[in-house]
Amino acid sequence: MSDPHDSPGGKRGPESKVNRLLRERGLDGFGAELERRWTAEADARSSLRDLADAFNRRLLRAALDERNERVIDGEVENLYRVLTDDGVSSGARTEAVRRLERAGVDAARLEADFVSHRAMRTYLTSYRGVTPPSEADSDDGDLRERRSETIRRLLGRVERVTDKSLSDLAAADELDFAPDAAEVYVDVRVHCPGCNSQYTVEDLIDRGGCDCE
Repeated sequence: MSDPHDSPGGKRGPESKVNRLLRERGLDGFGAELERRWTAEADARSSLRDLADAFNRRLLRAALDERNERVIDGEVENLYRVLTDDGVSSGARTEAVRRLERAGVDAARLEADFVSHRAMRTYLTSYRGVTPPSEADSDDGDLRERRSETIRRLLGRVERVTDKSLSDLAAADELDFAPDAAEVYVDVRVHCPGCNSQYTVEDLIDRGGCDCE
């Protein structure tokens, strides 16, 4: 019997959020497509953010399909945009939530299932064993994206080393802990004393700066 934590690449560790959702929603074949799109030639390659959005839209469609809910062309894409775009009005968002609830979809649970580009990267590198595209022809090609990718790689390494260390300690009875049932999160935050704002390093880079004028 295969171990639920075994990956195609032979690695072992806590099941990633993306893989769990693929399994629970019966979307196992979509994992191969995500890998193919991330490892395609530079001109055809999808960024991690694009892949996370595509995955989340697939979750939304699956939730509606489970309720045998018919949707018109473009409706899933529009619902996802309204649910996730900070620039959308609260009224439009409320209507989107009501639309889902009328179909019998738990909107709050669905949104909690949406994944970030970082979770997508963890799935592709740690679970599927994909080698990340090189910095030389990274997803967007600009300096901010290349530096963000470097930071994500370092954070991913810290997560893996931490998870392995906890597993080793637990196996040696040096730690009363169940690493297979836990998830390790590593985060870096930046504080600006000028405006007293705090951001994750990824948010700060994405924003292009802090709230200082």
